[in-house]
Amino acid sequence: MYNYYLTIVLAPLAAAIIAGLAGKKIGRAGAHWVTIAGVGTACLLSMLVLKNFFWGGAPAENISVYTWAVTDGLRMEVGFLVDRLTVLMMCVVTFVSLMVHIYTIGYMREDPGYQRFFSYISLFTFAMLMLVMSNNFLQLFFGWEAVGLVSYLLIGFWFKKETAIFANLKAFLVNRVGDFGFLLGIAGVVMFTGSLDYATVFGQAKSIAGQSIEVFQGTPWNAMTVICILLFIGAMGKSAQAPLHVWLPDSMEGPTPISALIHAATMVTAGIFMVARMSPLFELSTTALGFVIVIGSITAFFMGLLGIIQNDIKRVVAYSTLSQLGYMTVALGASAYSAAIFHLMTHAFFKALLFLAAGSVIIAMHHEQDIRKMGGIKKYMPITYWTSLVGSLALIGFPGSSGFFSKDLLIEAVRDSHWQGQGAVYWIAYLSVLLGVFITALYAFRMFFLVFHGEERMDAETKLHLHEPSAVVTAPLILLAIPSAIIGWFTVGPVLFGDYFGGAIFVSENKDIVSHMAHAWHGSFALLTHSVRTPVFWLAASGVIAAWFLYLKRPDIPEIIKIKLSGIYNVLDRKYYFDDLWIKGFAGGGRAIGQLLWQRGDQMTIDDTLVNGTARTVVRLAGFVRQIQTGYLYTYAFAMIIGLTALLGWLIWLR
Repeated sequence: MYNYYLTIVLAPLAAAIIAGLAGKKIGRAGAHWVTIAGVGTACLLSMLVLKNFFWGGAPAENISVYTWAVTDGLRMEVGFLVDRLTVLMMCVVTFVSLMVHIYTIGYMREDPGYQRFFSYISLFTFAMLMLVMSNNFLQLFFGWEAVGLVSYLLIGFWFKKETAIFANLKAFLVNRVGDFGFLLGIAGVVMFTGSLDYATVFGQAKSIAGQSIEVFQGTPWNAMTVICILLFIGAMGKSAQAPLHVWLPDSMEGPTPISALIHAATMVTAGIFMVARMSPLFELSTTALGFVIVIGSITAFFMGLLGIIQNDIKRVVAYSTLSQLGYMTVALGASAYSAAIFHLMTHAFFKALLFLAAGSVIIAMHHEQDIRKMGGIKKYMPITYWTSLVGSLALIGFPGSSGFFSKDLLIEAVRDSHWQGQGAVYWIAYLSVLLGVFITALYAFRMFFLVFHGEERMDAETKLHLHEPSAVVTAPLILLAIPSAIIGWFTVGPVLFGDYFGGAIFVSENKDIVSHMAHAWHGSFALLTHSVRTPVFWLAASGVIAAWFLYLKRPDIPEIIKIKLSGIYNVLDRKYYFDDLWIKGFAGGGRAIGQLLWQRGDQMTIDDTLVNGTARTVVRLAGFVRQIQTGYLYTYAFAMIIGLTALLGWLIWLR
């Protein structure tokens, strides 16, 4: 299997290098075929590894590939930890990436940067695979930073577009804030264990939990709590949790395929995966888990509200991602790690589907993205319509869809987590994710109805050429719609209530809410029949009905509500002023400090005083000395006499 693992990681990297460096020689077709072959190979081998684990009973493998450096006993290695958590992530990443690669052939057909784009997305896949397959913190951090770097390149892919450059800088800078916390967390791990290896660190977890650290002098904090919160700050940046979420909606400035890749299979899922991987650490800090669940609750509820007022088709889906990531984070905070990963898996399929379907509409509408200028597209684009419907139903958790199994059980896990005795925090989290069901259904079907149903609001020229895109665009939609519709049926049992993860995820016995729920598990069909009696079902149904009534039956009412509740609307339109906080506060404050240091420090102290001041002093001194140089012999003779007299006087005085 060792060769399989190396091939899975290196095939996308090799393809990226070939497409990037030899793009002009191999041409457009060569670029997409070599990268599709690389990612396709990784996908096929990942599924074979999954087969060996799931049906063959293969044990987890912890492999050291090579030692990069050793310093003061600290080993820095490249290696693979391949267990059931890893292989699930490998399959999700490579399958969604493969669909995006195929889709890109149609979406980027006319783009002059065609080969460069394929090189970037293949490199993105390599970076994510390095992250999920790592067996140590060094390699984890390498993959962590690599996906951040490639996302910067992809969000700003259209580098002549000012908004794209602003968006990629915003993503890069906000993630640096999170990554600083992440790096401090890793430093804390090394300080207490002297190792970067997962197995060694997890083996010493209880020892860390028994120690303290003084963040502020005289105030000891539990070392495990500090480390876990710092690691989670990194996850807040990558997985776009409030208040480090502001970069994700602006990432829509990149081409649609990369929106699907970032939101579904790479980067934003990295933080969720990391916390699940670090479950042996987080389980030893109740405070850190409480912090996680509070941040997730805020993100799930409040970011969902922003989706209701968005008019850009991609931004509606983007805010949906923010909200769903909040759901996963809440599950992590409730120690329901398997529920979070299960929702991550199903979400990857239907979110990639929704983004690529949105891209299909954008192509047909000649790159128009305002849903207020669409409507009635169903008859022109039947494949996009039906696949979008599948994705939307999965997003809201419609009974039987993949999202139903993952989202409903996640909400139940949060509801039942109060038995841990954690009090009001968990009830507030439950209410947040429960109310989020209605909000999700409202914004999802608002978009669906405005785009595909009702009055045709596009101009005559657009309507004349409106049709389904080519097969390379629609085929990935169909292939993603299949798991979005059915994968939950046969995976929910083993992944959530079986022993699929084995030792890959650690949960303390007194916090194992999923095992507690397993006693009431009677199969997928029983869950389906039970769902119609739950508040989740009725809240989702109410959201769909409200969207139908407000945006198809009485489209005048939303404008009335907007006027009546203008104060609330303005707060939502300004995104709770988080952008102002970051741009004017954080970035603006940083620039102001920099300007002050430039003017007072660099210009006044260094330039004017030290550098220019020294130069001016030398000029003045030289000007004075120059006056002595008259060129007359009697002047020099007089100076010599004066000097000789002074010398003799000094000698006589000493005697």
